[in-house]
Amino acid sequence: MKKILIVEDNPMNMELILDLLEFSGYNITKAEDGIKALERLAEKKFDIILLDMQLPKMDGLEVLDQIKKNPTTADIPVIAVTAHAMKGSEEHFIEMGCVDYVSKPIDIHKFRAMIDKYLGEDSS
Repeated sequence: MKKILIVEDNPMNMELILDLLEFSGYNITKAEDGIKALERLAEKKFDIILLDMQLPKMDGLEVLDQIKKNPTTADIPVIAVTAHAMKGSEEHFIEMGCVDYVSKPIDIHKFRAMIDKYLGEDSS
């Protein structure tokens, strides 16, 4: 079973993402902020990380930087999750090391297709 780390500080967004992914049969671990995310990453290996870019204590780009600097986590695909999708922000997240990004509010069908794409699952 594929393991996904969700880093999201908004309880409603966390619940939505959780519902979408648990329904698909993924093993989900939650982190409400960047510090907890890094703790979870030290505890076990994940297949993909969904990273909110607007986080308390440590923002998403700082967390991403830590993930990419650590040899044990550097190869895990990270998808940026953001409510602030301005022109150019997509390219910025990709340049920083994300494989893709999803903007809020989340389009359920696009989101599932994106997760399936990176986890090698057949969505049919």
